[in-house]
Amino acid sequence: MPATHLFLCLKDNYGVLLHDPANGATAAIDAPEAAPVETALKTTGWLLSDILVTHHHADHTGGIAELKERYGCRVVAPRGEAARIPLVDATVREDDEVRVGALRGRVLETPGHTAGHISYFFPADKLAFVGDTLFSIGCGRVIEGTAEMMWQSLLKLRALPDNTRIYCGHEYTKANIRFAKTVEPVNAALKERETEVEKLLAAGQPTIPSIMRAEKAANPFLRADLPEVASSVGLAGSPAWKVFAEIRARKDRS
Repeated sequence: MPATHLFLCLKDNYGVLLHDPANGATAAIDAPEAAPVETALKTTGWLLSDILVTHHHADHTGGIAELKERYGCRVVAPRGEAARIPLVDATVREDDEVRVGALRGRVLETPGHTAGHISYFFPADKLAFVGDTLFSIGCGRVIEGTAEMMWQSLLKLRALPDNTRIYCGHEYTKANIRFAKTVEPVNAALKERETEVEKLLAAGQPTIPSIMRAEKAANPFLRADLPEVASSVGLAGSPAWKVFAEIRARKDRS
């Protein structure tokens, strides 16, 4: 069984280490800044072998150069964004396999937040590292892609097994819940998640990983194809991607 270690970087970014105890290989999923990654490595006693990059934004790549210089780790990046990411050793695209020791991950292209954004899914371990495409009870801003593109990316992630643990790039859950309640004010699963999140935050604990089953029940961005969600934003009968676009636009203004 792989081990994971989650930690905060910058202001509200998450870093996470993925470790194969069988042979000691350890990957950092993105590298927002070097110092917290190094602290996490010291805390766990693990040695960094890989950095798996989800997208080119600086708050996900700022620590790569320093970490590579210190550890000589392999940097894996999305093929479509490799020119914008430092010191890339290998590029990957849809359905490519990525190995961390004996752990086998599959690349999912999930564009929308950025044009070449990717996610990493480890099917045997039910782990997904989704960067800024999907957040707990939220999703990333549509910056370089289109709403239709982002909706298709979310559908791809929604199709993962219900018991998949979702690791995202930021701690935005409390604010996301506050917004989600404006879309689905009577969603019982959302209220249940709100109670859970309040307890976690009060205890100083992170709200991720979340579980795909819970996201499907409470995250309005994954529910844009449901008639009740379309009706709640005044778009009954509209294509799901247009409902998603309206929800995303409302979140952008909130």
